[in-house]
Amino acid sequence: MEIITKLYGPFFDLGNWSTVIESGEDWLIILSLVLIECLLSVDNAIVLAAQTQVLPTKVQQEKSLFYGLWGAYLFRFLIIGIGTYLINFWEIKILGAGYLMYLSLNHFYRRFHPHQPQSKEQKTSKKRGLSLFWSVVISIEMMDIVFSIDSVLASLAISSNPVIVLIGGIIGILCMRGVAEVIIKLMKVIPELEVMAYGLIAVIAVKLFLSIPMIDIEIPAGIFAAIVFGAIIVTVIISRLRQ
Repeated sequence: MEIITKLYGPFFDLGNWSTVIESGEDWLIILSLVLIECLLSVDNAIVLAAQTQVLPTKVQQEKSLFYGLWGAYLFRFLIIGIGTYLINFWEIKILGAGYLMYLSLNHFYRRFHPHQPQSKEQKTSKKRGLSLFWSVVISIEMMDIVFSIDSVLASLAISSNPVIVLIGGIIGILCMRGVAEVIIKLMKVIPELEVMAYGLIAVIAVKLFLSIPMIDIEIPAGIFAAIVFGAIIVTVIISRLRQ
């Protein structure tokens, strides 16, 4: 109980919240955290957009993102409290990288083997006792867990006040969900973006794996964001040329 109070006590200190909200200096830090969150979450937005494409209707796609949003907020609150210990959880990155690579390879396998039933995800979900919708929501939460680690560690390096980190994370996650929704809409207009998204997911898997402590190769967030937006622009140009 003492450990929990130590880790999460600052979240329930009204004086701490009041100080942060009234401080212009703290809001400048929060703004910088939001920008960092958006940069670090570009890859997360791509994964989310690709995952929701499995769902048959726009309503279900939006609902899955909505439920994933609240799950992300809850997990962010929990994970900030133990942020100083997250550096030891590199195994999560390996699991996340493996899962992302599976998503990418499975998509391209089914694309080049159209005779395979497209309802494989539904059958797998039923065997687990879950509907396709809730399987997608759980997948979204899994990816939030993986991607939140880097964001939280980067944020805690800037500010040690968990309230500041939480506010920055909440705004940043909301912005990231907005980016995911934009990508989903673009996929409807430009189908080639789905192929690009799954190609980038494979790149993200490699990026995530390279960041584990034993390898320790980190691709800067700015460079990766430039690669993503460059890939989107090239895909749009190719789509227009085909039309």
